[in-house]
Amino acid sequence: MTDKRQMKSAARLYAVQALFQMEHSAQTIDAVRQEFEDHRFGATYDGDEMAEGNVNLFRDLLENAVGAQVLIDQMTDRALVAKWPLKRIDPTLRALFRAAGAELLRMETPPKVVINEYVDVAKAFFPDGREPKFVNAVLDHMAREARPEAF
Repeated sequence: MTDKRQMKSAARLYAVQALFQMEHSAQTIDAVRQEFEDHRFGATYDGDEMAEGNVNLFRDLLENAVGAQVLIDQMTDRALVAKWPLKRIDPTLRALFRAAGAELLRMETPPKVVINEYVDVAKAFFPDGREPKFVNAVLDHMAREARPEAF
């Protein structure tokens, strides 16, 4: 049995994957959301069972990331070093910053929890790289802009 925290973590990971997929395909948010809910949540591939995700959080993250993408991208750009505009960074990181930005802007999750969760997502995608530290720094900056009262 999967606990609520694990289901939320899985939803965040799936949201990053879905946003990445949307950027690299002509699929709509509805098509990608349906594909993930029907074929990824709790599915088994080659004997490996995928985690069950919190469907409501997954949907909220996608909707909010798409709905506020311009604002989130501007916030991310401000957090990045001037030499590295958002369009130049890894597309997986772009998707991660959009999902995290959506949660920072539109949800009640404490910023420190959001940062920790998405650093863990970065570790899943980049287990041997410096990206998790980069994600931590960028999200800290974004969180302070989105919710200064929390710091």
